[in-house]
Amino acid sequence: MGTFIQLVIDGLSTGSIYGALALAIVLVNQATGLINFAQGGLAVLSAYIAYSFLGAGVPLLPAILLAVVASFFIGAGVERVLIRRFERGEPDTAIVVTIGLLTLVTGVCAWVWSYNNLQFPSPFPLTGVKIFGAVVSVRSLGTTITIIVIMLLLQLLFLRTKLGLALRAVSDNPASAAFSGLPVGGLLMVGWGLAAALGAIAGSLVAPQLTLTPGMLDNALVYALAAVILGGLNSPVGAVVAAWLIGVLENLAAVYVPFIGHDLKIAVPFVLIFVILVIRPQGLFGRKVVARV
Repeated sequence: MGTFIQLVIDGLSTGSIYGALALAIVLVNQATGLINFAQGGLAVLSAYIAYSFLGAGVPLLPAILLAVVASFFIGAGVERVLIRRFERGEPDTAIVVTIGLLTLVTGVCAWVWSYNNLQFPSPFPLTGVKIFGAVVSVRSLGTTITIIVIMLLLQLLFLRTKLGLALRAVSDNPASAAFSGLPVGGLLMVGWGLAAALGAIAGSLVAPQLTLTPGMLDNALVYALAAVILGGLNSPVGAVVAAWLIGVLENLAAVYVPFIGHDLKIAVPFVLIFVILVIRPQGLFGRKVVARV
């Protein structure tokens, strides 16, 4: 029983890493209707910015906060200078642009900071605590709690604030939102800025666990996209719950299903995606879209 609890807790911790990126992807989708494949690269860039502030002598928490602010403006600038040129065109074109942006950002990070593994300090200590007989690091616990708080704040943003409702209106129908007097361009910039700021938090939480490299979040991005599909593109809660589900089921399958093991556990989220899309195409927590004809 102790092994089972340990696997579940470790899976929740790993799932929180996926959930952090998934939340940023959901935020961009809610604001613009696009899926941002460059989100992982922007999060890594934010972590490097925080690392540079640390190198300049800034304490850890202020360095992360400064990176969050810088990332907001970077995200807003990317939307204004690059993405806006493609937002009203074919969605597939905009998606390809975000993939190109991912390649560009990764290359810039490697050029400026190199491919060497860099040690990024954690805002949480590495000490462990016992929960139901399983040993959990305070770092993992702190990461999970942080993701829960961000998830709830995002849910409140989209459902209970004028800004969140305006972002959703722009995403659903930019033309109607413009006719209603909403500043569509400004809202799109804010959406990308908030997603980049959220990515900065995600990068700063993940970097201490994986070491800071330009490709640090490449694998996590695949799982984050799987979590978004499973949980629903319009549900922050669904994205995080799906990320936890993926992390836990991966761990359990690797240990308790002999033919899967650790080598094939990456197949678990893709099997889940297939099953969920057959049963519930909009995702576990997603809204069904009804089109009038």
